[in-house]
Amino acid sequence: MKEDNKLRVAVVGVGHLGRYHLEKYLSMPMVDLIGVVDINPSRLKEITHQYKVRGFLNHQDIIDNVDAVSIAVPTEVHFDVAMDFLSKGIHILVEKPITYKIEDADLLLNKAKETGVVLQVGLVERFNPAVIRMKSLVREPIFMESHRMNLFTVRGTDVDVVLDLMIHDIDIILDIISSDVRDIHAVGMSVVTDKIDIANVRIIFENGTAANLTASRVSGRMLRKIRVFQPESYISADCGKRRVTVTSHDKSRKDRHGFPRITTEKVEFPGSDPLADEILSFINSVRNGHKPVVSGNDGKKALEVALCIIEQINSNSTGLNKRCLNQFL
Repeated sequence: MKEDNKLRVAVVGVGHLGRYHLEKYLSMPMVDLIGVVDINPSRLKEITHQYKVRGFLNHQDIIDNVDAVSIAVPTEVHFDVAMDFLSKGIHILVEKPITYKIEDADLLLNKAKETGVVLQVGLVERFNPAVIRMKSLVREPIFMESHRMNLFTVRGTDVDVVLDLMIHDIDIILDIISSDVRDIHAVGMSVVTDKIDIANVRIIFENGTAANLTASRVSGRMLRKIRVFQPESYISADCGKRRVTVTSHDKSRKDRHGFPRITTEKVEFPGSDPLADEILSFINSVRNGHKPVVSGNDGKKALEVALCIIEQINSNSTGLNKRCLNQFL
């Protein structure tokens, strides 16, 4: 940390998402952006020219001059880059998914614990105010469902749609439902790429709660909604429009047939910025030594479920196989 108490930060990987990380850091007075890293010389030149920041082709060139970094490189190199920084005692915010392999995620978690640094995973929907409000209203969920649909773009096609999109909803549901996974039934298929482009899964938890998740990156429209059904209320969170709708019945008021009146309340969150809130939360965790909102362990749990879904789709099997089941016990 600098003498003026500012955290020295950098962004490693300034593609589509890394660029947004850069913009958020530049707006934060409590940090000093040391520079950005990207292995693509033309991209690096473009970003450094536009934002007037220093650029580096190799993350090793900044590793001794930063306190914390955002890692937004392709998933296949998450582990190597993250491990390099963790080994030097540098705090990291690594984009989702944490890694491709559970074993690699465990190694990162152990290294972060060993060096005493913050390891946060970039599951940004946890910072969506609609999701935060929804979670505050959940009491005894019986059934949850999510739909996350995107128009097709090349970005994100290095992984299956489960790791690209659905993992956000997996993480949210695992955070809300305080119970172990009992069963998984997943189906999916490729449409445009050689990986899974559309997926649907039904997850049953030990407490009886069921969750149905659908994700597609070849949809004709954008949709990001999560619904919760519980006794006496129904909650719908529109993550895209950042709006929560709560439908419930008022037992103190009856309709003309003697049934409780149905009431609906809508709350919107205009002007919110989940990514800025995510990065600010990361910075605060580093400065205050607090556990991050989305910890490395949270990222690992979401990855475990996601990999079981992918494995089941690819093998055309149903239920939890023995290897997946052991992960949840």
